[in-house]
Amino acid sequence: MTPATPHVTVVRACLRGGAGGSPTAVVVEDDTPGARLGDAERRRIPAAWGTSHAVYVRRDGDLTDLRFFTAEGELPACGHGTVAALALLAAREGGDRPYRAGLRTGQRVFAGRAERAGDRLTAAFDPGRVDLREPTAEERALVLPALGLAPEAAGPDVRIAGVGRERVLVPVATRAALAALTPDLDALRAACDRFGLLGAYVHSAPTPEGVLAARMFAPSIGVPEDIANANSTACLAAHLAGRGITGIAVDMGDSLGSPATITATTGPGRTVELGGTAEIMTD
Repeated sequence: MTPATPHVTVVRACLRGGAGGSPTAVVVEDDTPGARLGDAERRRIPAAWGTSHAVYVRRDGDLTDLRFFTAEGELPACGHGTVAALALLAAREGGDRPYRAGLRTGQRVFAGRAERAGDRLTAAFDPGRVDLREPTAEERALVLPALGLAPEAAGPDVRIAGVGRERVLVPVATRAALAALTPDLDALRAACDRFGLLGAYVHSAPTPEGVLAARMFAPSIGVPEDIANANSTACLAAHLAGRGITGIAVDMGDSLGSPATITATTGPGRTVELGGTAEIMTD
């Protein structure tokens, strides 16, 4: 007997002004009990639906399990995928009250919430503990030139940050400098693979209000450039909290023609809450 075809919903996560966002494939596996998906099928769906990521949702008692995939394989976490999943679950729940869920990945259990905002939904969640460290000289020497930057050009504020998996945070002075980047993606993939990094999140300097722009290059997971990368934004928020900046709004996706914005606020102990607006495109 041929397994049933899984039902895929496309959700645009982390919109900016109601437009753009990162299209994300969401599969609620409970919808199609006969669709016994293997990991090869989970990897196939993002490309088949024209998305960089897919999130697979399964309810288990009081918790909702989430798994995240790109065409290259499974990820331990995905911020905009979590926003997309929360938005879809809240839309299905209906009503005017905020939707709240206990979420579980392979690494942890955490809280998420979403509510309707006009014809769209806003979602927020706790991305988990952010670990920060300075890069080694070897990491700087290989990663920064792959981005088109001299090893010391980014100054002392480069950080390796982990939430689920480490990535490098690289500051540049202006949005114009950010927009002008043309990384060598083959060299960047080799460098990231060598150090086990997810990718490179390059960001402009924040304004006093915490507004900035960023680009995320992650060829190691099959995503040359990500429209929206929420977990890296959480990492940056935790880093900037040490400078007294407790809330940021990060614009991404402009270079890909799909503007996105992710918000992050920090609390005591470098805790972070990530947020974004989403729109359900197909269901």
